[in-house]
Amino acid sequence: MTKGSSTNQWDMFETYKQKIQPLVGQSPWVLRITEYKDTPVPVFLVKERTLTEHSADKNSNAPKKKLLKDRGLLYGQSLRRCLPIIRLVISGVCDDAGIPLNLQRFIASDRIIFRGNLPLHEEAGTKLALMFKLQERIKDMDRVELIAWRVERFSAEEAAYWLSRVIHFGDAANRWARAGMRTMLGGQPGDKAVPAMLEKLRR
Repeated sequence: MTKGSSTNQWDMFETYKQKIQPLVGQSPWVLRITEYKDTPVPVFLVKERTLTEHSADKNSNAPKKKLLKDRGLLYGQSLRRCLPIIRLVISGVCDDAGIPLNLQRFIASDRIIFRGNLPLHEEAGTKLALMFKLQERIKDMDRVELIAWRVERFSAEEAAYWLSRVIHFGDAANRWARAGMRTMLGGQPGDKAVPAMLEKLRR
């Protein structure tokens, strides 16, 4: 590692501790960059902050609290293909004053050193969760990337609506919705139109 790259990493992690880490506990979504045993590194895990009953007693006056709930994960070849889209999505996250946090710097290279949590706003969180959910069990990397690019182009409202369809309506309905969206956004396996459409969408 060169002296220059070492200095840049130090500056990046100092910026994280001072400006970004304090926002993680308040953000509606979190992107966790971590490692799992027997899984290619890194692993991207997107989590939503949801309101949960503090007590099992529904009649209790105990206060409710918010907990982070897993909404999808990405790793391996799927992650490598989706990295440019993920960088684009999280580049729009700002602090309360509207100043960009430049979160994309933490995943700027193909060799991602950073491990930790990045705060996300609603739009970034819902888009990443939808991307991560829809790529599950897809082996064709062109389809994985095509779906991610098309989700990136959703409005915040569209992303929130379609995410709700794949996580909030019961196991069977969620599964059917995911299958339909995979075809709607990524075509059928082996469809020769997929590479051509992907080239048009890449930035």
